[in-house]
Amino acid sequence: MTRKRRRLWIVVACGIGLASATALVLFAFNDNLVFFVSPSDLAKTGPTGRTVRLGGLVERDSVVRASTGNTATTFKITDGANNVTVTYKGILPDLFREGQGVVTLGSLRPDGTFVASEVLAKHDETYMPKEVADALKKSGHWNPADGSPPPAEVWKAGEASVKGAGG
Repeated sequence: MTRKRRRLWIVVACGIGLASATALVLFAFNDNLVFFVSPSDLAKTGPTGRTVRLGGLVERDSVVRASTGNTATTFKITDGANNVTVTYKGILPDLFREGQGVVTLGSLRPDGTFVASEVLAKHDETYMPKEVADALKKSGHWNPADGSPPPAEVWKAGEASVKGAGG
C-alpha cells in the first residue's frame, strides 16, 4: 500500500469516527430535550408520548389526596383558558398549594390525564417561572404593564374577565 493510499484510509477512518461521534451527541441531546407547555398548548397537541414540562396555576378546590399511607395526589393545572388533570405519586413540595404556580415534569396519557414524575412549586409570593408568566401573557390573562399578576384565587378556567388582564 502506498503512502498516499494509507493517508487516504486514515482520513476516511477519522471522518467516519467524527460523524459517528456527532450522531451520538445529537441523539443524546434529542432524548434530553424537555419542552415547556401550558394547558392550552397541551389541549391543542394532545398526547405525544414525549416528556414535557407543564406549567400553570393549581386550580382552587382541585387537589385530592389519596387515602392514608398513599402519597398519590390528583390536582388540576390551569392557565386561565384550559385546565389539565395531573396525577402525581410522591411527596409534594412544602410550598405546593391551591392557587399557586407550579411546573410539573411528565407526559400526557391518551385518557387526557397528565402523569407527573416531578412537581416544582414557586418559592415566594412574587416569583413566577418565566415560562408560566409567558403562557399567561400569551393567553391574554395578564398584561405586565398593568402590574404584578392578579392574586391566584381569581384564576379559574373559563373566567371571562380578570382584574389586571391585558386587552
